[in-house]
Amino acid sequence: MKKIIKNSMLALTIISSVVFVSCEADETQTVATLSNLVMSDEFDIDGAPDPSLWTYDLGDGTQQGLPAGWGNNELQIYTSNSENVEVQNGLLVITARENTAGGYTSARIKTQGLFEQQYGRFEARIRLPQGKGLWPAFWLLGNDCSQNPWPACGEIDVMEYLGDQPTVVLGSVHGPNFSGAESISKEYQLTNDRFDTDFHVFGIEWSPGRINYYVDDVLYQSITPETIAEETNGAGTWVFDNAFYIILNVAVGGNLPGSPDANTTFPQRMLVDYIRVYN
Repeated sequence: MKKIIKNSMLALTIISSVVFVSCEADETQTVATLSNLVMSDEFDIDGAPDPSLWTYDLGDGTQQGLPAGWGNNELQIYTSNSENVEVQNGLLVITARENTAGGYTSARIKTQGLFEQQYGRFEARIRLPQGKGLWPAFWLLGNDCSQNPWPACGEIDVMEYLGDQPTVVLGSVHGPNFSGAESISKEYQLTNDRFDTDFHVFGIEWSPGRINYYVDDVLYQSITPETIAEETNGAGTWVFDNAFYIILNVAVGGNLPGSPDANTTFPQRMLVDYIRVYN
């Protein structure tokens, strides 16, 4: 099932490092039940990702005007090749590979210009890879980055993950005076389970003045303009009141995870069962 709202605005894409803030769930919150499905991809047709919904970021970032390594010293080259990104047996498969020359390829797909939405519930059911130096993410970027260059356009990281920490994910936001290593971020840690051995649902519920983060049925973080003011001593600006688009990728190396080590094996895959957006 696919239902898509289209918007023609385009933006520049970037992802940056985060800092760890806390890892305890806020047990006073509950996950809301937004039920009006406005976009979904169930990945039920084998082959390339649906071109009516997904397009690609390619290369090492220099084509987008960034320093090589996508501004984060990442090691992979992004491609649209089926060996790096393909729908198979009801799953989107993004595969990071090591080539014979010692370099890496992977994929980064996005809904830029095809589906962009302000507010709502964004979620995906994903199984993550494992290994030092792997950096998968499910994230949103403001569609006005061409007018308001990052971080002024805002970035919402629904889920980031380091492959050598298979029980921990991160939820973060980036904006003016809270970006890169100064982002506002929180850990969520599984007990008696791992993110690389089973599927889990990662999501946000985003409304005017609030972004709530959840894993499965646990809502573990709530970010508001007051949060940003407190974390930045009043210097940060709330920039989350415009349309954002969706990005899924698997990076290799970079400032946050570091490089693969001798124990990291390739290929490594991120498996996405579905992505759904409600309002």
